[in-house]
Amino acid sequence: MARWLLAIETNCVDPSREMEFNDWYNSIHLPDVLETPGILSGTRYENMSPDEEQGRYVALYEVDTEDMEQVLADLWETTTRKGEEGRWSELVDTVSIRSYRQITSTLDSRTQP
Repeated sequence: MARWLLAIETNCVDPSREMEFNDWYNSIHLPDVLETPGILSGTRYENMSPDEEQGRYVALYEVDTEDMEQVLADLWETTTRKGEEGRWSELVDTVSIRSYRQITSTLDSRTQP
């Protein structure tokens, strides 16, 4: 299997509800996304000084697949189904979705001589 990194940049459409947005993303959306076949893990980061074209937040997902297009299609199905179940937030603005195929093994400075 190939290892991928899926990066999804987002903004909150209402800055006065940023805490609500982050609570939803962390406690509802991340676990929902992890139900998608091939997505192994997810974590979020905040860009403290985003440019105009960048999202303030990025969710990074580790993916294990030979068919990233299928994972993206499955992710669309998962999020659509969850939205129909009332598990989507009107606060989310998706800025970009990018996928990257891993081309080196992971190096760890804590284990390097």
